[in-house]
Amino acid sequence: MDPKRDLSAGLVVFLVALPLCLGIAVASGAPPLAGLMAGIIGGIVVSLISGASLAVSGPAAGLTVIVLNGIDDLGGYEVFVSAVLAAGLIQILLGFLGAGLIGYFFPNAVIKGMLAGIGAILILKQLPHLFGHDKDPEGDVAFQQQDGKNTFTELWDAIQDPEPTAILIGLVGLAVLIFWPKIPGLGKQKILPAPLVVVGLGVVIHEIIKSVRPEWTLEASHMVQIPVASFTDSLANTLPHPQIEHFERYDVWKTGVVVAMIASIETLLCIEAIDRLDPEKRHTPLNRELKAQGIGNAIAGFLGALPLTAVIVRGSANVQAGGRTRWSAFAHGVMLLIAVGFLAAQMNLIPLAALAAVLLHVGYKLASVGLFKEMASRGTGQMLPFVVTVAAILLTDLLTGVGIGLLVGLGFLVKETTRQGIAIEDLSEDESHPSHMRINLGPQVTFLHKAAIRNALRSVPDGVRVDVVGGGANSVDPDVHELLEDAVEIQKSRGVEVVLMDVPKPRARLLEQPEQATVAE
Repeated sequence: MDPKRDLSAGLVVFLVALPLCLGIAVASGAPPLAGLMAGIIGGIVVSLISGASLAVSGPAAGLTVIVLNGIDDLGGYEVFVSAVLAAGLIQILLGFLGAGLIGYFFPNAVIKGMLAGIGAILILKQLPHLFGHDKDPEGDVAFQQQDGKNTFTELWDAIQDPEPTAILIGLVGLAVLIFWPKIPGLGKQKILPAPLVVVGLGVVIHEIIKSVRPEWTLEASHMVQIPVASFTDSLANTLPHPQIEHFERYDVWKTGVVVAMIASIETLLCIEAIDRLDPEKRHTPLNRELKAQGIGNAIAGFLGALPLTAVIVRGSANVQAGGRTRWSAFAHGVMLLIAVGFLAAQMNLIPLAALAAVLLHVGYKLASVGLFKEMASRGTGQMLPFVVTVAAILLTDLLTGVGIGLLVGLGFLVKETTRQGIAIEDLSEDESHPSHMRINLGPQVTFLHKAAIRNALRSVPDGVRVDVVGGGANSVDPDVHELLEDAVEIQKSRGVEVVLMDVPKPRARLLEQPEQATVAE
C-alpha cells in the first residue's frame, strides 16, 4: 500500500467523477444531488466491500436511458428510488447465485474495443465542453442526444459558436497535462497531480478574466453546479426515500430487475477491463463484486440516489493516476462527500472546460494509437471485432456496442470452429480427374459443422469415392451423424460412393432413452 499514490489518484478520480456525477443525474432527469450521492456511496461503501483493487463505482452513463424511462414509467423519481433499492437486493441474490461467472465470457478483442470506444467517446463528447458549448450534460455518452442532436452535430455546433474564455482554459489545461510529466522534479511526484494543477489554473484564469474583462466571464452554465445547501437539508428535502407501498407494485419490481441486470452486466464488463489495465494483474472476485454493487444500490435506493455500477472512465483514470489499492476509490468518495457537504460554493468556481481537458486526456490514453496497432497485428479475427465494437459504441451506446462486438466475435468463433472441424484430402494420383477423396473429422464435431460437411460432399465431382474418417473424433453430434448416414444413399444418384470409416456413434440423448435412465436410477 502506498498512501501518497492512492490519495493522489483518488484526487484525480474525484476531479473526473465530479462533473460526471452531476451530468449523468441531469441527463437522467434526476436531482443533481442524486448523482453525487451515488458517487459518494460507490466510493465509500462499495470500495470497502468489493474485492476490486482499482475499479471505481458511481452513477453510470450506460444507465441514463434506463433511469429516464424508469422515472417516466413509474410516475416520478420518488417511486423510482424504490426500484433502485429492489435492484440492489436482486444484485445481492445474483452474487450468491454465482452470476459473476458471466464476466469470464467476454472476448479480449471486445473488452479492448470497449476501452478504445469509451476513449473515443470521451474525446468527441468533451471537445464541445472545451469550446464552451455545454448544452449536452457531462456524462452523456449516447450518440443520439435528448435534444435531438447527435455526437457529431453537437461538435459542429461547438465549433460554430466557440467561447474564447473556455477555449483558453481548456488549451492551457491540455498543455499542462501533456508537458507536466516531462518537467524535471514534477513529473514523477504524486503529491501535486497534473489534473489538480489544471483545475486550479482554470479557476485562477477565469477569476483574472472576470476582473479584467467582465464581458468575457463564463456564465453559470459553463461552470460546475453543485446545489449550495447544507448536506443534511439536501438529504431531507431534495432526495426522496422509498415507501413501503411502492414495493407492492409489479412495475417497481419489473424496473428493479431491468436496472439490476443492466447494472450487473456493465459492472462485469468494467471489472474485466480494469483488471486488464492493472499493472499488478490482479483479478477481482466477480460474485463478491455483484454483492458489493447490490449493497451499494440498496443503500443508494434507500437514500434516494441514482443506481450505480463500476465505471470504466473513473476506473481507467484511477489506473492512469497511479492508484494501487481500493483506498484510492475510497478517497475519491470521501472527497465527493466533503465537496458536497462543505465546499459546494468553492467547487462551483471550477470551469467545465478545465474538467473537459482532464477527461480528454483520459480519453486519449484509452483510445491510444498503440492499442489500434497492437490489435491490427493480431489478425482479422481480433481486429474486426475490436473495430466493430469501437464503431458500434460511438454510433449507439456502451452496452449496445459491446453486444454488437460480441456477435461479431461469436461469428469468427463459429467460423474458426467450423473450419477446424473437417479436413479434405485428395488421394488420387491425377488431381484433374480425382477418383478418391477423404474427409477427416476433427476431435469435436458439432451441429456447427453440418453446413461445411454438406458443402464438402456436394462439391465432390461425380463418380468419386469419399471416405469419411472419424478415427480422430471423440464425439459426433447426432445431427451430423444423421447427415452422413443420409449422404451414403443420397450421393449414389450421381455415382458418389460415401464410405463411413470409424465414425463414432452419437451419444444417446437422455430424453430418447427413458428405459436406460430408469435402470441407471
